[in-house]
Amino acid sequence: MRVIKAALLGFGTVGQGVYEAVRTHREQLKEKLHAEVEIAAVLIKNPRKKRNIDSSVLVTTDFREILAIPGLEVVFEAIVGEEPGFSYCLQAIEKGCHVITANKVMFARYGNVLLEKAKEKGVFVGYEATTAGGIPVIRTISQQLQVNDIQRVQAILNGTSNFILSEMREKHLPFEEALEIARQHGYAEADPGNDVEGQDAFCKLMILSRLVFGTQPDWEKVEVEGIGGLSLADIEKADRKGLRYKHIADIYRDGGTLKASVKPVLIPSEHALYAVEGVNNAVTIYGSLVGKITLTGPGAGKFPTASAMIEDFAAGYRPVPQLDAVS
Repeated sequence: MRVIKAALLGFGTVGQGVYEAVRTHREQLKEKLHAEVEIAAVLIKNPRKKRNIDSSVLVTTDFREILAIPGLEVVFEAIVGEEPGFSYCLQAIEKGCHVITANKVMFARYGNVLLEKAKEKGVFVGYEATTAGGIPVIRTISQQLQVNDIQRVQAILNGTSNFILSEMREKHLPFEEALEIARQHGYAEADPGNDVEGQDAFCKLMILSRLVFGTQPDWEKVEVEGIGGLSLADIEKADRKGLRYKHIADIYRDGGTLKASVKPVLIPSEHALYAVEGVNNAVTIYGSLVGKITLTGPGAGKFPTASAMIEDFAAGYRPVPQLDAVS
């Protein structure tokens, strides 16, 4: 049976999830793709760290070794930050590889460059995992809402912030105590700034903006406000009125201008995002034909994000033309 060779860039939480998913769902992938999927190489940063990777897999700190693998067709990119993720993805596309990425910071800024280069090279870039973990929002918009004129998107795009707000309201805790519980559960990093200050959700919103509206607003003009300024008194006062604070990413067209924000918003019980709790994410799409639909599910984590990457791969994969020509 034909073998699809893939490489994995990064072996943190998401990278490990992809590696395990390929192994545990080998039969499902074989049935879908009519081929075996082989993780041929893993790019790591620290060679001294012990990892549970099969001895047959090339483990390297040198990306050039990965590009040199004969017959490489797919690169799963799970690196944090703009670089070297962007450069690696661009080089992989130049080589003629499909790229599946979970790197929201990189893709928010350089996604259009990668998509254009992929189109030129006849390969596929999957980025479902950049926006809302395991929720298939990218594919829903790009495949199921092609005729609808999408007027607005409102979303909860950061599970850490949503968890903290839920804990504050349900357990009557101040922000710092709720944040500490998030850390204990592994929902918050040692430095949670990107999550609680809104930068994580901002990057995801910019990716959705490009997909929905074909462009992005001026980044400097997007209002980004975190949840750290909300007190327990604020949360409890809202709750007594039947309202809830949610950290909402919002984008819509106002005439010829895109308006976007990421900030705490008071919403009533009839709002689609009102009941979204804990680490869940949700995306509400306002379409001209379908009306208002909301997708809800796990917004982060090892396997939800790996699921998004594997499904992206399975849906978008096609044999690489250059390799077919050689064979």
